[in-house]
Amino acid sequence: MNDPRVIDGVLVEWGERLFYPGNRRVTPAAQARLRLPLYDRAAAIRQKIRTTLRRAPQVMVKVTGGGRGMGAIAAHFRYISKGGRLEMEDDRGVIREGREAVSEVAEQWRYAGSLIPQQSERREAFNIVLSMPRGTDPQFVLRAARDFAKAELADHRYVMVLHEHQANPHVHLSVRAESRHGRRLNPRKADLHRWRGTFAEKLRDYGVRADATRQITRGELHPQRELWQTWARDEGRLRQPLHGPEPAKRGTSPKLSVEGWARIGTALAESAAPEDRELAEAIRGFFRRMPAALEWMRAAPATRPREASAVVEHTRQGPEHTRQGPERTRPGPEIER
Repeated sequence: MNDPRVIDGVLVEWGERLFYPGNRRVTPAAQARLRLPLYDRAAAIRQKIRTTLRRAPQVMVKVTGGGRGMGAIAAHFRYISKGGRLEMEDDRGVIREGREAVSEVAEQWRYAGSLIPQQSERREAFNIVLSMPRGTDPQFVLRAARDFAKAELADHRYVMVLHEHQANPHVHLSVRAESRHGRRLNPRKADLHRWRGTFAEKLRDYGVRADATRQITRGELHPQRELWQTWARDEGRLRQPLHGPEPAKRGTSPKLSVEGWARIGTALAESAAPEDRELAEAIRGFFRRMPAALEWMRAAPATRPREASAVVEHTRQGPEHTRQGPERTRPGPEIER
């Protein structure tokens, strides 16, 4: 059995690579990487692993565009409210309905801060969609979206509208780019990942199973379809049906997820703690079904990087003491296979 500090070190090293990857395009203050003592960081990684293994539904937070001028912003208001037929809620919690109310909100935005001209060369608003899979209670999605906006967009004017007439319940959130203090919103990739995590956290506060793990972390080889494709299909407006597997995402290598999960599973299997070994067993089951791992296992040894090939084989077979030891215990109820 390995020293617990060594195991925690492996968890932190590879867990942070999987769950908190760096991004050179943002400032260090915006990073999600853990800044805690080793023991606490390892405990946080264990919790992230358990959440991922439960295969909770993945939240979606996406910037779908933005209005360049008041004309485009007002048109988006009319679209998300279905011409005023759906309730529109603003950042103060005021709920409006009707065509006149939509026009009133647009005029408020025009003069709230710097004047927004009818047409502008810069983006004056961002259109965000927060979505959950079919079967999620739409009211919980709305409540979580409301809490998300208060946490992430507190200094901005925004309006939100719940759509529950399509397959996936989702909230359209339109945000004025300029804050009340004159700072402009400019979301980047790291911001979107943080927003997903915040939205998932707010959903869990209402008892909704939700997660915000990156696709590469889950070892998936194909990206999710664009939301507009799902909407167009559900409304019968898609010109070409969505047949076959989704297209592979170019430029994404599965090596990180394969090696990361394999090394974490191997380290936990060598722990003296029974709960760590149970978690390692659950990771093996997850690993064997992970598309990226299956792809590496099918690949010819000559085409794999040498270190990744060794890790894949080690994890597929399991450590010697695990294979020859007593019968493995099944994962506890906190792990859903």
